[in-house]
Formats: sequence, C-alpha cells, structure tokens
Amino acid sequence: MTAELPNADLSTTANAPAAKSNRAVVLWCLGALTLMGSLTAASPTLYRIFCQVTGYGGTTQRALAPSDHVVDRIITVRFDANVAHGLDWKFEPVQPTMDVKLGENALAFYRATNLSDKPLKGTAAFNVSPDTMGLFFSKIACFCFTEQTLQPGQSVEMPVTFFVDPKMLEDRDTRHLSNITLSYVFYPVKETAAVKDAGATPVE
Repeated sequence: MTAELPNADLSTTANAPAAKSNRAVVLWCLGALTLMGSLTAASPTLYRIFCQVTGYGGTTQRALAPSDHVVDRIITVRFDANVAHGLDWKFEPVQPTMDVKLGENALAFYRATNLSDKPLKGTAAFNVSPDTMGLFFSKIACFCFTEQTLQPGQSVEMPVTFFVDPKMLEDRDTRHLSNITLSYVFYPVKETAAVKDAGATPVE
C-alpha cells in the first residue's frame, strides 16, 4: 500500500527565498540611503577636516607652537590679497614678498581699510599655491582664525605668524620649490537678527 503524502503549497515554498531576497535588497537600499543622507549632512565638516589634514587644495596647517627646527634653505613667500563682492574694504599685503628659511618663524602683515560709512564685518578664506605646499605651510596665529570688524574709515594691520615646514624637502612634489604664494579673500559677514536684537551695531 502506497502512503499518500500531504499536499504541499509548492508555490509558497518556491517564493520564500525570493521574498527574503527582496526584503534584504530593500533593507540594504534603505540603509544606503540613510548613510548617504548622513554623509551629505556632514560633508562640509568632513571636507574641511580632510583638507586640514592633507593640505588638499592648498589648505594650510595650524600649528600650536613655533617650529624648533630651522634649515638653511631659503624660500620666497608672496602675499596675495583679495576682497569679495559686497564688502567695501581695501585689503592689501604690507610686504609683497618675504624670504624665509625653512622652519623659521616669520611674521607678516596685511592691511585692511573700511571704505564705507558704516561698520563692516569680514571673514577671510585662505590657501597657498602651489597646492602641494598646503601640507607644509603652518600658521601659528592669524587674523583669519576669527571674524574681523572695521569701523567706518578704520584701517588696521593684521598679523599672520607662520613657518614653512622643512619636511617639504622630503616630498618629491615640493622639494624643488623656491616660491610659494599665500592668498586671502575677505568675504562679508551678515549679522543675524538675534545679534541685532542683542543691541549690536547693525551690519548691512
């Protein structure tokens, strides 16, 4: 006598692996979208950190202390100054160039003048060229680390203390260089309503 096997729902059994696979794909896509959204939100900060660490795009380094190693090799630093549209300032280097030894702690000045009849606030973006020197140009102190406010007609000299790291001689892309350019662009800073409500001088 042949025993009868219970009827099985073959279609359900066959579709189970496909259903699990589809769920896995959906979950993976949702996870990827979440990750991409998080990276997009954090990208400006991550990009800034990446540039500071690698010197990418000529981004200079920030040193906590002066250099203690000086090499008898001269490099010429040229100073460049620019003002973005919307900021009525005159901005220029006090000295167009400076010859420094590698590792030597140097002090340079830029001069900014408010040409308008009202207080204006600015913030400076910066880089060095060639871009490959970003990793070896270190600032100890700089006006670019904070926002600057000038009163009507006011003119000030803004210092930057820096050194060029002798480690540039160990890099095949920079060891042959004898000239670099430090550039700044001052941009206008718009004051928020909260600051105005606190009684600060309006900046238009």
